[in-house]
Amino acid sequence: MDFSVAPLSGGVGVEVLGLDPDKHIPDESARALRELWLNAGIVLFRGIGTSPEALLSISRCLGELEPHPIEHFRLQGYPELILLSNEKSLTGPVYEFDGVPTYGGIPWHTDLAFTTTPNAGAVLRMVRNSEHGGQTGWIDTALAYDALDTATRERIEGREARYIFCPDLSGMRFNKPGGRLLQSSMKDLPSFPPVAHPLVWVHPETGRRILNISTLNIQCIEGLPTAESDALIETLVAHALQPRFQYVHAWQNNDVVAWDNRRTMHMAFGHPVSETRIVQRSTLRGTVQMGRTIDSGEEQTA
Repeated sequence: MDFSVAPLSGGVGVEVLGLDPDKHIPDESARALRELWLNAGIVLFRGIGTSPEALLSISRCLGELEPHPIEHFRLQGYPELILLSNEKSLTGPVYEFDGVPTYGGIPWHTDLAFTTTPNAGAVLRMVRNSEHGGQTGWIDTALAYDALDTATRERIEGREARYIFCPDLSGMRFNKPGGRLLQSSMKDLPSFPPVAHPLVWVHPETGRRILNISTLNIQCIEGLPTAESDALIETLVAHALQPRFQYVHAWQNNDVVAWDNRRTMHMAFGHPVSETRIVQRSTLRGTVQMGRTIDSGEEQTA
């Protein structure tokens, strides 16, 4: 194996040392990287993402890549990568926080939690970081589940939560940040029907039990009265967001982070809209259905 491993500060996630993605990654090392990714959930590679090819080399060790369905988001010449940048245009909403117009902030969430089959994971390369802000945080929701008391585990076992697509903060019901909307997100976004996901999900590859909660998208717990549903969600969110389950990364250019979307939430902290931030990202295809589409006739609890 041509790399070593060190724990990240706080005990959430690991760092890979000594890997050179510009060279051929042997099959044995690729398998070891994938096993590490599954076991740790969050894997940092400092300073080695020097090209789209390096990002692809790391990404392909972890699984099948899924091109973005909207070609506009794809990195030119690299259909398996997307480009996220405010250098030439703004595609997301702009909020004012403490008097500062802020771009790129996304509250704690799981990617594609509003669909029945979320992606398996993602790998992000920092091309150009903003001068201020721009951090990304991850929460290990497997560790969060492990720390639940027995009564809460029994209470949520077998329960489903309802999730919706939220292109901005207006649809959030829990842990909603403050801020004033200055510019809405891009128009003509697709619509998605609400879905139901289990609050406790068993990881399809590791068997770990996951506290499956996406604060951006969750609306209610199916089958519970509104007051009881809201109180339980607020308790679960407060539990999951404890710092002991988090790793927050202060990016440097060429850093790469890979995460297992099935056992983590992540958050983009945002940056001043006046500062440029450029990242490239791959998406690992999800193959296991987690949730179900909610029939239009089903009554919503909240």
